[in-house]
Amino acid sequence: MNPNDIRRRQLLQLAGGTLALSGSHAAFAQAGWPTKPVTLVVAYAAGGNNDLRARQLGVPMAALLGQSVIVDNKPGASGNIGHDFIARALPDGHTLGIGAMGPLAVNAALFPKMTFNPATDFVPVVLVEKAPLVLVTRADKPFRTLKDVVAAAKARPGALTIGNAGNGGAHHLSGELFQDAAGIEMLSVPYKGGGPAASALLAGEIDMMFEQTYAALPSIQAGKTRALAVTSDKRLPSLPDVPTMAEAGHPGVTVSNWLGVIAPKGTPAAVVQRVNAAVNQALAQPDLRDKIAGPGNLVGGGTPEAFAAFITAERQRWAALIKAKGITLE
Repeated sequence: MNPNDIRRRQLLQLAGGTLALSGSHAAFAQAGWPTKPVTLVVAYAAGGNNDLRARQLGVPMAALLGQSVIVDNKPGASGNIGHDFIARALPDGHTLGIGAMGPLAVNAALFPKMTFNPATDFVPVVLVEKAPLVLVTRADKPFRTLKDVVAAAKARPGALTIGNAGNGGAHHLSGELFQDAAGIEMLSVPYKGGGPAASALLAGEIDMMFEQTYAALPSIQAGKTRALAVTSDKRLPSLPDVPTMAEAGHPGVTVSNWLGVIAPKGTPAAVVQRVNAAVNQALAQPDLRDKIAGPGNLVGGGTPEAFAAFITAERQRWAALIKAKGITLE
């Protein structure tokens, strides 16, 4: 045999052995996952709902996975900075993220340039929660029902003011959906966050706002604000006497801010399934369920496929609204 042929065969055998060892190592690493602490990236500042839920979720996850879960906050650019970090992370299952409505379903329609593709750069793992909103007005305002708001808005187009936590957020998009559904026109007033918008409502600067239910409850319970309707598909246990938007005649205004666990594209399917199982087990624990549902949120759960389909539907829904209304970040 030609010496060159012998040498080529030896090289091929060596390469094949190396690939086999590499494949075995990858399979071993996947089977033994996690081999070190798991980082759970939150794309918002410490103290907010995403951060709080990540830390609450991390405790049972760590117990179920047998490794510490470390929450890493990477805020900025409406959540885009943190999601970009998740997208670029090594897809070995040791870096996961809290995927949020804005970066995954809204921001691509608002920002002229994105450093990641929300449709292709992540693996949806599991929905953790939905956070419905509630339309609130100050207690001394004349609006007792949603019909009162619609009647007043039709009588004086553009005169009523509706605050929000910034253009393109769930507060703002809920308000735009409501105006479309009711055939009314109000003046949208953006603030730099839900807190400043709520303060403006209490100060009488605006007539009403859609507010996250968990944030609105203290003022409602104190009698400072009046709840007119919730955006959930069913009445909330925390506000049993408040009708849904659908009950008030506007079924299209069913909205929730939401969050779930995501992983970088390329994360092994077996790891995704194990994280999914761990989160579902964690969400079944009464203590965590109470922490989610108590303030008015809805407990998530389910399969990666169901979460992926939900994100796709949300992305299509909000992109269409943003385009139709000409919504910008300015």
